[in-house]
Amino acid sequence: MNDFYSGRVVWITGASSGIGEALVYKFVSNGSRVVASSCDSDQLDRVADRCSGMKGSITAVPFDLADTAAIEKLAGEVAAKEGRIDILLNIGGVSQRALIIDTPLWLDRRIMEVNYFGTIALTKAVLPHMISAGGGHIVATSSISGRFGFPLRSAYSASKQALHGFFETLLLEHKKDNIRVSVLIPGRVRTKISFSALTASGKEHGKMDEGLDKGITPERAAEQIIRGLKRNRREILVGSSELLMLSIRKYFPALFFRLAGKIKPT
Repeated sequence: MNDFYSGRVVWITGASSGIGEALVYKFVSNGSRVVASSCDSDQLDRVADRCSGMKGSITAVPFDLADTAAIEKLAGEVAAKEGRIDILLNIGGVSQRALIIDTPLWLDRRIMEVNYFGTIALTKAVLPHMISAGGGHIVATSSISGRFGFPLRSAYSASKQALHGFFETLLLEHKKDNIRVSVLIPGRVRTKISFSALTASGKEHGKMDEGLDKGITPERAAEQIIRGLKRNRREILVGSSELLMLSIRKYFPALFFRLAGKIKPT
């Protein structure tokens, strides 16, 4: 990263674990002023403690993405305190482990509220501050299953696919305002996302998926993301060989459906 992001104000959601946490360390160690958010204040404090002595700074701002009514006011407070927001990394979200037939509609709404509405609410709240400051970079986190359906992920996949439409439109509408937009497409990354994934009852899945356990580390994911951001990539692929499924789905759809039907979903 060198000094590319030194002094920049970087707001990261999902900052208390996984990819978000790894990004916090990358940016703070290179001199950024990081605003770290998640709904877990204790884990945010742990992350902040680990940043002690690094080149940059960190401010913990806990909030719940599902509480969209409070986001606009919060964004105004952050912008006023920091003076500006240069980069917004929407990393926070929740996954799913439930068949469609077993998933009650309230759970679909809950997942959509966090992954889609929470993300776009924060983006809409930050956008005017970026425009008035002369520009900025807004990042959304999709998923490899944000490009195709996958067993046990119906609401999750739908929420991530919806982000593509929103953020592509954001780029087209506000490129003139010097707003950069990137969408992350992670494959298998060794995070705790499967532990907190919601089952049909709304309870946490509580275990590591076999596929995720074989994924790249969050640190490696953060490196791939930062490299993509510096190059202003509109879509940033994050992962390893599993990303080949994107090309198979695009160019060989019949083969994709045969393969996807054989993959162990958990």
